[in-house]
Amino acid sequence: MGRGKIEIKRIENSTNRQVTYSKRRTGIVKKARELTVLCDAEVSLIMFSSTGKLSEYVSPSTTTKKLFDQYQQIAGIDLWNSHYEKMQENLNKLKDINMRLRREIRYRIGDGLDDLSFEELRGLEQDMDGSLKVVRERKYHMITTQTETYRKKLKNLQETHTSLIREFEDRNEDPYYDVSNYDSSLGVENGGSHMFPFRLQPNQLNVQDGARYGFDNLRLA
Repeated sequence: MGRGKIEIKRIENSTNRQVTYSKRRTGIVKKARELTVLCDAEVSLIMFSSTGKLSEYVSPSTTTKKLFDQYQQIAGIDLWNSHYEKMQENLNKLKDINMRLRREIRYRIGDGLDDLSFEELRGLEQDMDGSLKVVRERKYHMITTQTETYRKKLKNLQETHTSLIREFEDRNEDPYYDVSNYDSSLGVENGGSHMFPFRLQPNQLNVQDGARYGFDNLRLA
């Protein structure tokens, strides 16, 4: 029993449509390859699926561009002319934009102002005043943000310092008392120098106590 004739119309089911395309694409590429081998023909085949996926076959002895150029020569048409014109038009627009931007940059650095009228100069001045306002607002925002950050860091340091002081006090220890050389406070016998522990307040050098105990060049490290 032979296969029934398939009605040629768009397949509505997307899955079936993609499966059919995949099968028939394989078949048409096979036919193009056979035509190239059997008939020594130059074949270029380009296909796009409904999802935009490209499939192509080109005879091994040629290229797609070569076949297009040959087609244009024989058919007497120019496939690239309209595309070239659009590209040239787009290029001219980009050149105009570039020239305008360069001119505005020169104006903003004070170059080429002799060619401007009074109204143009006033407009430029207003634009620069607006730009300056934006820059100042951004600068003040950064200053405020950095100040707030430093304030939070300082607060954290103060809280840490207070916590350490309380910890020393809870252990009945003096946080400002230097005990690093406590053993040396007993002195060195046989006429050696004598070292005595004494209380140092934060950020304050007790010069009188240093002179009293013979430390003429006392410095706080």
